[in-house]
Amino acid sequence: MNKVEEAVETFKSGFNCSQSVISTYAPELGLKRDLALLISSGFGGGLGRTGEVCGAVTGAIMALGLKYGYTVFSNEAKEKVYSIVRDFINRFKEKNNSILCRELLGADINTPEGRERAHIICPKLVGDAVEILEKILNER
Repeated sequence: MNKVEEAVETFKSGFNCSQSVISTYAPELGLKRDLALLISSGFGGGLGRTGEVCGAVTGAIMALGLKYGYTVFSNEAKEKVYSIVRDFINRFKEKNNSILCRELLGADINTPEGRERAHIICPKLVGDAVEILEKILNER
């Protein structure tokens, strides 16, 4: 199973978009899968079902932080990771026109109809996030 399939299967098993993306990458990036699931558990539904930034996007950004982030401050390190994050966001927007959950779903995720749309639309968004993440990781 490739990473896109793994992340989509994780989503279909009941985890949120953010959990599905970060948990797919966590072990290879030095984070235990269970801890990744815990850390990202509040990011689904566009941050706690507020419809803000898509969970697939936040999960990918967490993965980028694990790979390219810094633990000792330097402006160079900070700018590097911010540049990589902007690259990811730009690519995701090119593919989906937004990074906001409510715009991507076209519905309020707090309603039964919105959650139903999420189950239809989110697997694609999770897959898109992982595809973009894979490209970025392979390019660097």
